Amino acid sequence: MGDNDPVYQMLKDIVGEDFVSNRQEERYIYSRVPSGTRIGDFRYLVLPKTVGEVREVVKLAGTNHIPIVPMGGGLSLSDLTVPIKGGIVMDMKRMDRVLEVHEQSRWVLIEPGVTIGKLIAYLNKNYPRLRISVPDAPPSATMCGNVLISGSGHLSKYGFHSDMINGLEVVLYTGEVCKLGSGSISPYWFSRGPLPDLSGLFINWCGCTGIVTKLSIKLYPKHQFRELVIFKIEEPGSIPDAIQIITATGLMEDILIFAMKPERSHNPTTLLLLFITADSEKEMKLKKNLFENIFSDYRCNGRRILYKPNDLFPGKLIHDMMAEPKNGLEDTVDAKKGGGVGSIGAIFSLEKVPLAFKKGLEISEKYQFTGPLYTIRNIGLGHSMVMGILYPFNRADEKSIDIMKKALEEAMEMVYEGSGVPWKVSIDKQEKTMKKMDPGTCDLITRIKHAMDPQGIFNPGNWDKSTG
Repeated sequence: MGDNDPVYQMLKDIVGEDFVSNRQEERYIYSRVPSGTRIGDFRYLVLPKTVGEVREVVKLAGTNHIPIVPMGGGLSLSDLTVPIKGGIVMDMKRMDRVLEVHEQSRWVLIEPGVTIGKLIAYLNKNYPRLRISVPDAPPSATMCGNVLISGSGHLSKYGFHSDMINGLEVVLYTGEVCKLGSGSISPYWFSRGPLPDLSGLFINWCGCTGIVTKLSIKLYPKHQFRELVIFKIEEPGSIPDAIQIITATGLMEDILIFAMKPERSHNPTTLLLLFITADSEKEMKLKKNLFENIFSDYRCNGRRILYKPNDLFPGKLIHDMMAEPKNGLEDTVDAKKGGGVGSIGAIFSLEKVPLAFKKGLEISEKYQFTGPLYTIRNIGLGHSMVMGILYPFNRADEKSIDIMKKALEEAMEMVYEGSGVPWKVSIDKQEKTMKKMDPGTCDLITRIKHAMDPQGIFNPGNWDKSTG
């Protein structure tokens, strides 16, 4: 196919006949997101293997004014990589080399197609004393994709994954290659500073300022023991106090709050999951006893935070919570018959979480949602909280889809009312966010985007306040 299409022929010359396609079945797969909330379309799929091939495809796209959408695993529940204006989808999965690991200074340099599963396996085999901060994502998700959207993971006390970036290599709209961080003047990609930090031009921009072709991120010590301590939260208003108490110790790896609403129940079940690491059984026992004792006499508005032994929960549940990486998206996406889930993420200040929790619960009750409602993760030492709001729906039921969309709209308003910042939001929500932000900031975003991509070829529609 495509023998009479000059662009197709040029793409074939760049990446090879086996790595370009315009077949309908591949266009179907690559134009959708797992949540089933948005469908796009495009003309060409390309899978480059080298930076040189990326450069040539970008130059071809620029010369012919063809949109180009870079894609990692394509597993975001939002539509960050859905091609809404046609053109080229660039799947980065063939660029999957782990290029360097520096054990003493703890950093790794990877290509953008390296998956979370591959990087974990590589470190476990070759550098068993090192680890990454593992996000709650399937093994086929790419580390680069997660890092560039400020993902979070099991080492949340060190911040967002974007905070762990040491440097980037990117291809600009001209096809030029640019190195950022210490890698720009040194063969070692160990730091973003003290140079002017340009990495922010590519973090949370959804690929609309350039295409990342190398990424250096920090690694961390891997301890011998890792366990989970579970508490039941009776009153959501106690969440800020609990997070403040736990993070003050500095002894946790990660804190994740999980809330679900059982059927025929007015109140959600809310669990606080505390992940702890240690280098001996004695150290682990001391840490666990410390946290159990902290909350043994704790009261907030007459309610307690209760320690729950792990053996009260199904073994599979504990295993899935501890899994690195996660097995897949099926439990979330398939929570309701027909398989679909609407998702909104938001970053809140710690003290705003109870209000967001309450408002979100009101929305779920209004539309009669049950099952998983929230995940709430601590970032840093209580410096902020990432809240993921989930509304399952049936893709085969138009009424179910409509209910989900209404719930998401109300949830988005709740985020703004709670002084939160929307995270990993779809294109229409980006537009709404830009209309609400400071006018000077919005204007600066528009000017930077135009300077970085004057022809508008990189993932067009993202961070565009005029998108319909």
